[in-house]
Amino acid sequence: MRAVVYAPRMALTFDEARALHAEVPVLDLHADTAKLMDKLGYDLAAKHDRPMPRRVNYVGHVDLPRLREGGVAGQFFSFWTTPSVLRRGDRGCAHAVETQLDALDAAMAKHPEQLVWTRTGADVRAAKAAGRIAALGGIEGGHALEGKLEWIEAFSRRGVRYLGLLHFSDNAIGRPAKGRGDKIDEGLTAFGRDVIRECERTGVIVDLAHINRRGFFDALELATLPLMVSHTGVRGVHEHWRNIDDEQLRAVAANGGCVGIIFARRFLGGASIDAVVDHILHIINVAGDDTPALGSDFDGFVVPPEGLEDVAAMPNLTVALSRRGVAPRVLEKILGGNVLRVLDAVPAWGSLAAS
Repeated sequence: MRAVVYAPRMALTFDEARALHAEVPVLDLHADTAKLMDKLGYDLAAKHDRPMPRRVNYVGHVDLPRLREGGVAGQFFSFWTTPSVLRRGDRGCAHAVETQLDALDAAMAKHPEQLVWTRTGADVRAAKAAGRIAALGGIEGGHALEGKLEWIEAFSRRGVRYLGLLHFSDNAIGRPAKGRGDKIDEGLTAFGRDVIRECERTGVIVDLAHINRRGFFDALELATLPLMVSHTGVRGVHEHWRNIDDEQLRAVAANGGCVGIIFARRFLGGASIDAVVDHILHIINVAGDDTPALGSDFDGFVVPPEGLEDVAAMPNLTVALSRRGVAPRVLEKILGGNVLRVLDAVPAWGSLAAS
């Protein structure tokens, strides 16, 4: 594919970027805020102070007032647990996901005029039209299944829209890119292949973040519906074990999927907002403009780059992309259009249209 070189153009102002966000659904594929709600009693409806950068425990990036300030129409809340901490294998992981779902359900019950469960592109668009934030669910790490396929349908019924097969430890599905039990020469297990099929049956999008390279391609070979990588960087900009390479990008594009760029300095290889832009433009150059998306990893113990300190700062990214010559048509795809296309392409278990 011929590289796209964007000519400098008159950049949007922050207010113009906010106006664009008001017109198009802006979606973030990954934030770990539900864990804070579950374990720390974090009030999603309250506006919190922007956290000061620290090396660890850098959380508190997302709440409803700041989602509105940032012009974000929909947030994927990712539910995670750590089996190594439980010290009982995968036992208890499903329950840990359920308690995070409970916390998000409670926030929606308390503030139904502000937040609503959504599953489909139509749901997201309807929520935006009604002035509500669209909440979508994702699971980070297939150990949440505890080796049982039936949990996929159970989670789908509760609103989970994607399943990340791996996180930082191996599980019954396969091996991680890095972490406990990582092995480069082992791909998906037989159970892992069954998981792909069951996800497609129950309307759960397969997420390839954190999985090792062999498992990544095993999943793509088996899939009949679009997949995604919810939050990652790209090795064509910054060589890091956490990032995916050009062959992986092209494979996701050929599958009709999308790739969310993470807002974490250590994976971006830079401390400024332009590092995020570099990764997005590389995806466009390698895999086309139907592929890039946003996958912040806010509230996931990350240090975001300058200019993207929290979700309220999201219009700064739109300004930075426009400054690098990205046209409004492509901005709409990056900000949320590509995610909506995947949501539209993978039938949900059942629509929960905003009402």
